[in-house]
Amino acid sequence: MHAPIGHFEHAAPAPDCLDELTRPVADAVRAWHGSVPADQIVYVDTDPEWADTATFVERYGQELLEQAANCVVVAGKRGGETMLAACVVLSTTRVDVNGVVRRQLGARKASFASMDTATGETGMEYGGITPVGLPADWPVLVDSAVVDLPYVLVGSGRRRGKLLVPGKAFAELPGAVVLEGLGVA
Repeated sequence: MHAPIGHFEHAAPAPDCLDELTRPVADAVRAWHGSVPADQIVYVDTDPEWADTATFVERYGQELLEQAANCVVVAGKRGGETMLAACVVLSTTRVDVNGVVRRQLGARKASFASMDTATGETGMEYGGITPVGLPADWPVLVDSAVVDLPYVLVGSGRRRGKLLVPGKAFAELPGAVVLEGLGVA
């Protein structure tokens, strides 16, 4: 199979690569439903040694810089309660944690979750966290620019490998809320 974006040696429909994914991501792909068929989600094998953005795009395609998204876990706090959420923004932007995120979560304070919290609560590897397979009760805040792309490169739940996901599929994830201005330059 030829990857819809980038230049990858190995690309296959994600349902055919469940053994390459962490359990929560594989379970989400197995149970996938919505307007985008699961076989349109593509798994591509990538070497973790090329994970740094500059070397990644040099190796797998310069166009990926504009078509990649990051998924980060944030913690919103209010009245002694902590709510975890995921934010998905283009990799050329950063998450507006103290503005858009804090207001959307109704939190008094919002910050990035610790690595231990992010990996422990998602069951995914740090540096590979993806919005596919997150806990069902989490809000998944998605920048509108991500949804507008034909395909988006995101983590696969592991440091090795990535998922290529049609942009419109992010709006259909459990808990998804599409927001303007979530990612800022």
